[in-house]
Amino acid sequence: MEFIGALLNFFLQWYIWLPIVLVLAYLTLRNYKKAEIIQQQESDLLILEIPKTNDKKELAAEQMFASLHGILRDREELKANGGFQEHLSFEFASVNGQIRFYVWVPRQLRSFVEGQIYSQYPTVQIREAEEDYTSHERDHSVVYTTDIVLTENEVLPIKSFQSFEVDPLAGITGTLAKLETTGDEMWVQILARPIADDWHKTTEKWASGVRAGKSSSTVKYLGWLPQVLEALWKPPEAGEKVTIAKELSDRDKTRISEAATKATKLGYQVKIRVAYLGENQTTARQQLQAIVGTFKQFNSTNLNGFKASGASFAKENLIPYRDRQFGAGGFILNIEELASVYHLPHTNVETPNIVWASSKTAEPPAKLPIITGNPAIDENISAFGLTNFRGINHQFGMTRFDRSRHVYIIGQTGAGKSGLLELFALSDIFHNQGYAIIDPHGDLAVNNMKFIPGSRMKDVVYFNPADTAHPVGFNPLEVTNPEQKSNISSEVIGVLKRMFGDSWGPRLEYILRYTILALLDRPSTTMLDISRMLTDKKFRKETLSYCTDSVVLQFWNVEFASWNDKFASEAIAPVLNKVGAFTANPTIRNIIGQPKSTFNIRQIMDEGKILIVNLSKGLIGEDNAAILGSFLVTKIQLAAMSRSDIPNIADRRPFYLYVDEFQNFATDSFATILSEARKYALNLTVANQYIGQMTDTVRDAVFGNVGSMISFRVSADDAPLLAKQFEPQFEPGDLLQMHNRHFIINMVINGEKAPAFSATTLKLPPEQIDNSPQIIENSRRLYSRPRADIEAEINALINTPAPLQPQVNKAASTDQDPNLPRTPAQAKLWPIDAGAKAVESLIEPPIASNAPSSLEGPQAAFGSEPNPDAPAKKKRKRTRKRKKPAEAVETPS
Repeated sequence: MEFIGALLNFFLQWYIWLPIVLVLAYLTLRNYKKAEIIQQQESDLLILEIPKTNDKKELAAEQMFASLHGILRDREELKANGGFQEHLSFEFASVNGQIRFYVWVPRQLRSFVEGQIYSQYPTVQIREAEEDYTSHERDHSVVYTTDIVLTENEVLPIKSFQSFEVDPLAGITGTLAKLETTGDEMWVQILARPIADDWHKTTEKWASGVRAGKSSSTVKYLGWLPQVLEALWKPPEAGEKVTIAKELSDRDKTRISEAATKATKLGYQVKIRVAYLGENQTTARQQLQAIVGTFKQFNSTNLNGFKASGASFAKENLIPYRDRQFGAGGFILNIEELASVYHLPHTNVETPNIVWASSKTAEPPAKLPIITGNPAIDENISAFGLTNFRGINHQFGMTRFDRSRHVYIIGQTGAGKSGLLELFALSDIFHNQGYAIIDPHGDLAVNNMKFIPGSRMKDVVYFNPADTAHPVGFNPLEVTNPEQKSNISSEVIGVLKRMFGDSWGPRLEYILRYTILALLDRPSTTMLDISRMLTDKKFRKETLSYCTDSVVLQFWNVEFASWNDKFASEAIAPVLNKVGAFTANPTIRNIIGQPKSTFNIRQIMDEGKILIVNLSKGLIGEDNAAILGSFLVTKIQLAAMSRSDIPNIADRRPFYLYVDEFQNFATDSFATILSEARKYALNLTVANQYIGQMTDTVRDAVFGNVGSMISFRVSADDAPLLAKQFEPQFEPGDLLQMHNRHFIINMVINGEKAPAFSATTLKLPPEQIDNSPQIIENSRRLYSRPRADIEAEINALINTPAPLQPQVNKAASTDQDPNLPRTPAQAKLWPIDAGAKAVESLIEPPIASNAPSSLEGPQAAFGSEPNPDAPAKKKRKRTRKRKKPAEAVETPS
């Protein structure tokens, strides 16, 4: 008691307590100033997302923390800054069932911090959080918080990643993934403030104390106070004694050695906080105990580890968490220990619910056409994208010169293809360029029309087959340039062949080609005349009177005329079936049955007008949409090629063609369009969903001739094939995980291929005044005719008497190929012999002097190659046996 009384009397002396009061006042004032600086500083919360293919492990995080140590202020800076040293907060949290990684950073340090993270994690995607996940006013009835502290003196190390066989992060994230409901939340916050390099002196002092036999606990919890008391009250004789070094145990030797090793690396003052938000206190205790338990994996026998401290249900404890307040206290971890506790997940972490980056990002080319805001520069650029590499977002586009090399877009439904097509078309609208849209869904066509300003309303031709009351005239067989007859014939046959490829045969194509070539010489011919040419002898004779091609005349007057009734019936029936499949539809018939097209594609191209084709499959049917779209693409190609009559290439006005789901309209001649269209200033932008939709010929044409290729998210089957187009920047996995509107592009810049990079599509601008009703009405007035007038003209042609017997029409209308199996009812309705007799009036008597035999012509034309149109030999043999010699068609010897 006497000692305690003397001690109290000592501290009551003014020269003792006054310095203490002054020191405390100074510290209080300094802390107040620090708090004021902290409150005034602006900060950002960054979200870190890493691709699942990330192979950067804990060592990368250690290097990152070593670089971030550069935010440490020296003594002079601290004096000038009121002793304030910035800190960072590294966080992971499970919110709404998703686990995300964050970094909280003072705004003035953001650029530096991002750079150091990127240097160690090149594929990481860093973006600013739209709002702080901790700032929500949630309705959780239970908030349970705790601090994670060290079990031993801070100079002793915890177990680091070097000692783990598996990633320690997996244990922590695994606990976060096991919250009972998505409404529950778990936050882990690791505040880190760099400390001076001389922190190793603390370790040396601690080691000296251990060697002298002093308790490390005393040094840890009382700091300098025991030394002061010892100096003041030590008996005089004690000061004369010589300190004898204690013989160290193996445990102490290990602790001193490990502490010295820890002190060789840069250090941070660290605080770790954990918060659970839920609805049940029992669950809260269990979840918090579980997360604290995962931190105990860093505990090491005889060294150091983690434990919980100050667990509380007070909601006020969320305030320092939300404010990222460091305050007093904390403990030292070196960069290796800190990297063990916090690093980004890599391929070995298979925890569900982690939000991974959708795919890697790559740096855009240096010569990328950037939108500057200067109209004189931007006028030549079609803007469509926003770079997303390392948080640098520049609007960019493609020059019109580079668009002449064509653009191919691929991606799953809903990924953003149509939006990208709209962006390209918008640039054409506002820069007074001519373009055409062929849309098999209808949405692109309708949406694009909403952006057309009043100044361009009269430029628009709106082709909507579903508008049956106002059919637009479009004649695929219309000849505007006699030199293109052969091309028209080939393209029309190519379209029909693509449509009916499964039942296509050489004889069908042979007959159809000569039919079309003959009709192309006849004025005002249409697709409806194909059937009349084959079944109406009078019409055929009249048509041939216009024909000047001797080869075509030879076919009709000699070869076709020499066929007997049976063979002719079997030969033309498949042609009638194929053509009748679409001409029988009144919607299509009223369009293609008009002899003169009501719009001129060549004129649209040369005058820079707009053609919008709405081929909504839901309204007109998939087959009808496909055949009309195919004919339109063919006509646009032929119109472009007709520009060869403009000798100066520079005078050929650029025209842009957009085709969504283009595989529905692409014939095998599509390769010709891609390779030659550029010469005629026809610039294609085509899109589809997956590679398998294209034929091999079309696919090879696309991959071989397209200048710029853009890929949104694709299927697992397509990713390996497409990744070859984007190597080495991207791998197949990168094409599988992209978010909507994110894409990878292999782009032509100034006529040369640039390395692939990543971007997102721009958002469509808000719609201006919707002029769609006026555009539609104006287009109807200029380019359509009343339905009644068209049907009256067609009916007048159809009702013209013809020598065709009802049985042939019945055969054609049943859509039954004579060579296909028939039911007994069909055989009774349409017997083969009856069909042969029904076409007696089809064939003119053969010219005896020139006509080949009934077998010689067909066999010479088709040989013995089996085909779906060829009649069975066995049936022909039986038919001949049934015929009397007098009824057989005589052939010249």
